[in-house]
Amino acid sequence: MEAVSKIGREKVGRLRWGVLAMLFGVTIINYAVRAALSLAAPSLSKDLGIDPLQLGIVFSAFGWSYVIAQVPGGWLLDRFGAPRVYLWVIVAWSLITVAHGTVVWLSGTAAVTALFALRFLVGLAEAPSFPANARVVASWFPARERGTASAVFNAAQYFATVLFAPLMGWIVADFGWPWVFVAMGALGLVVSLFWSRVVRDPRDHPRLGAGELGLLIEGGALVDPVAPQVDAAAAKAENRRKMRVLLTTPTLWGLYSGQFFINTLTYFFITWFPVYLVQERGLSVMKAGLFATMPAVCGFIGGVLGGIWSDWLLRRGVSLTWARKVPVVAGMLGALTILGCNFVHSNTLVLLFMSLAFFGKGVGALGWAVVADVAPRDSAGLSGGIFNMFGNISSITTPILIGWILKETGSFDLVLMLVAGSALAAALSYLFLVGKIERIGAQA
Repeated sequence: MEAVSKIGREKVGRLRWGVLAMLFGVTIINYAVRAALSLAAPSLSKDLGIDPLQLGIVFSAFGWSYVIAQVPGGWLLDRFGAPRVYLWVIVAWSLITVAHGTVVWLSGTAAVTALFALRFLVGLAEAPSFPANARVVASWFPARERGTASAVFNAAQYFATVLFAPLMGWIVADFGWPWVFVAMGALGLVVSLFWSRVVRDPRDHPRLGAGELGLLIEGGALVDPVAPQVDAAAAKAENRRKMRVLLTTPTLWGLYSGQFFINTLTYFFITWFPVYLVQERGLSVMKAGLFATMPAVCGFIGGVLGGIWSDWLLRRGVSLTWARKVPVVAGMLGALTILGCNFVHSNTLVLLFMSLAFFGKGVGALGWAVVADVAPRDSAGLSGGIFNMFGNISSITTPILIGWILKETGSFDLVLMLVAGSALAAALSYLFLVGKIERIGAQA
């Protein structure tokens, strides 16, 4: 009650929004690093002699390690804290990205092997990033603001394309594809210099006032995470208990399923979409980078509006369950407009349908907000890791399956049907598999 009374007596600060801005910026770079290969792919595959199926396998390398490392990454977050672990991974993925440029001296099988290995390492490095985003948001935002905050960092994936697709297209056209990786890696290293000054745990932050801290505590933010077990045997038993809860709760399985299908849309966009524009629609690499910005802008706007809509519903008295489900289902149904691209020849109409589809996908991408709502207090990092692990299995299956479809058919028609079907499956997962949305466990 003391924390609540302080809110009334003291002006509440807005430091949490500065922390969110830093998360947003780092997530932009995170996705720019993921997308760098797709922008370089048309030129890179031609220079190095890589066919569509091989390119799909290279695209999938990120997913293999990203999925494998989710549970260990979640454990690291719970053990050492999100701010510290995040700094480590920013530096790691930046250095590995720079190393991609050295593949220019290879070709054929050697190039495929080297690219696969480097993308695999990037996946390992980036694995804790989104669970860390969710963990930081859960610590820094009350429940009534959490949908908006989660939507903002999640929408950064689209803003990455808005900012960097034209830039990367220009770098490829004027300097060559290796310099895309050098530029993105160097930018990550610069941002890492500012990270620890901005993002810390709430109680460790020197600029957090008592009024804002009280707001966080009153609103259910995870300001005081449960301390990890010191005794090895007890810790092992506790970890087994946590895993049992996280793998046997039906609502979580609905979230895992929904995120898998939502991420199918994501990984089409950040892997094969530029290739679609160049090979299927006949655009140059430079024009493809510019063309991709409009769907990205729409995805970003949809992502932010989806979170705002969800939190507005919550403030209007709608239950947490339906305040989260309604935007997800509506957005995924809106993403079905991507099918329209199969029936038009005009690139202007393709741009329209893609923009509508990614606006819908942005509105519906609230999975991380739901994870922050339901995660047990003592395993927020681990629950985010497991959620991200299952969701990102699509980062393996999507690039390979699309590569195989293209090799067999030479057309993107079936690819867009696959993407639309995944959007529908995500909507059905939230409607029929996700149950009541509430925090899991007696410690909630």
